[in-house]
Amino acid sequence: MEYKLRIPTEKVKYYSEQYDFRAETKLEKYHKIGPNQGHLTADQLYEICRWKSKRKAARAKSNPDVYVKEITTFSFGAKCERSRIGSLMLLYGVKMPTASVILHFCVDQTYPILDVRALWSLSIAKPSMYSFDFWEGYTEICRKVAKELSMSVRELDMALWQYSKKHQPKAAN
Repeated sequence: MEYKLRIPTEKVKYYSEQYDFRAETKLEKYHKIGPNQGHLTADQLYEICRWKSKRKAARAKSNPDVYVKEITTFSFGAKCERSRIGSLMLLYGVKMPTASVILHFCVDQTYPILDVRALWSLSIAKPSMYSFDFWEGYTEICRKVAKELSMSVRELDMALWQYSKKHQPKAAN
């Protein structure tokens, strides 16, 4: 997968620091929930889905608690990356972007959050449909760029999102 960072490298930290993460503080409590709690509850899933997409969050409410627990227990313990993210997408209302949020906040913050703003800031076109290969390539890119810039994947995520918010042209109506 090809990419080109739109942010001048000397400005990445600046944009990361400009990110308003107040809404995210609710999710910080989930950091490492996978290793500690081992699963999500239906209410926790709803809260994560609501943070990622308020419009689509209601769909997550239809997942029975026992199903959420079973799927997330499997995902958090999976050794195969395809199984880990793919199983999360069995949950109603969870597509790859939301699954990436779950992995980031609940399992390991070296998983990037898949977001159209971040894709734009990396000059990566949003595919018509996300695939595991796309996710795997995106994850590798984010980890590589973060390492090159001596920052965490989360700091890079915040910079990519914030840069897009400030500089991405509005879609034509």
